[in-house]
Amino acid sequence: MKKWIGFFVFALTGVVVGVGVSEYMNQGKYEKLERKLEIVAQLKGNSIRPVNYGLTTHAPARSSSSIRAMETPDFVGASVKATPAVVHIRSSYESSKSTAPTTFEELFGRRGGQSSGSGVIISSDGFIATNNHVIEKAKKVEVTLEDKRTYTAEVVGTDPATDLALFKIQEENLNAISFTNSNSVQIGEWVLAVGNPFNLTSTVTAGIVSAKGRSLNLLDEEFAIESFIQTDAAVNPGNSGGALINIDGDLVGINTAIASETGSFAGYSFAVPANIVSKVMRDLREFGEVQRGIIGVQIRNISAQFADDRNLTTLNGAYVSGIIPGSAAASGGVERGDVIVQVDDEKISSSSELQEVIGTYRPGDSVRVKIIRDGEPIILKVILRNKEGKTVLGARRANNRKPVGTRSEGDLGESVP
Repeated sequence: MKKWIGFFVFALTGVVVGVGVSEYMNQGKYEKLERKLEIVAQLKGNSIRPVNYGLTTHAPARSSSSIRAMETPDFVGASVKATPAVVHIRSSYESSKSTAPTTFEELFGRRGGQSSGSGVIISSDGFIATNNHVIEKAKKVEVTLEDKRTYTAEVVGTDPATDLALFKIQEENLNAISFTNSNSVQIGEWVLAVGNPFNLTSTVTAGIVSAKGRSLNLLDEEFAIESFIQTDAAVNPGNSGGALINIDGDLVGINTAIASETGSFAGYSFAVPANIVSKVMRDLREFGEVQRGIIGVQIRNISAQFADDRNLTTLNGAYVSGIIPGSAAASGGVERGDVIVQVDDEKISSSSELQEVIGTYRPGDSVRVKIIRDGEPIILKVILRNKEGKTVLGARRANNRKPVGTRSEGDLGESVP
């Protein structure tokens, strides 16, 4: 009898050990499976809850940074904040006699004497920013707010050099957008495009900042300032003049163009930086035209081969290929062959970035310009001038506003960066 009892205990022990080993092995499999699922979720930007297989698992503790990486950004607050500040614009104009559409007509849907675009309310008393090409040569501009109220607008001023325009409607207590410092915007940062593509009002799309300081040679102006923020947020005909915002709902830029061979979104869009928008809108509101500070240099970007040919010690900055006689640069001591790498606190890595930074100043402003000359850094004080070579601001117009469809002398802001 003892022999059978001993055999039974031995067999029972084997079963228990076998079950324990099997459970241990299965638990290891389940833990590996859960870990694989979590990794997949992280790659997709989603979070998942551990699957309960009836086993007690001990997942490794996650750091706060890994938790943040798995969170999906919330765009609701930014959308609610910004959409009331974005308006729908319908422009009526005389159709061109030419059958070939212009670049902007093709990209933003001007057909049959009508065009549709967007604008951004920048003050509660009715001042609205948009692109110049949205209202250029228009005979009538009609503005519809998010709440469907409609107004006829009057143009305050335009600046083809940045493709920006300012107009006004007669209304008070409007929802105005807040500006952010576009210089602080980072590549990879989430942004939203708010506008009215294809007449679909109050549309919001999401993407990231893909690049900064892009020059597309898009503006047909001798002294155009192009330093666009590039994003992959979807922008289509009708978005032009609308808002590019961050996840706080603040203005990063004004959506202006798309890179496309078809006229519809093909992956990338471009916006005028908020700092440029703020400066141009302030000038147009105060003076009816842009008070543009000009440094007076001819510049180019630096490639590795170019740097090697001229024994330059840096690939960043704007290379000075020429000096305009009597300009601010000439008076400040800038010389041909210098590389401008910083203006005040803003570092310069390309010609378009120098255009952007200088474009935020007015004539008479004094700036600290850091250059590299013969491999050595030098700080120069430069007092910016206007296109007439003066350091004073232009006279304020007696009547800033003008009927839609007219242009006056001085609307064309010229700048030799």
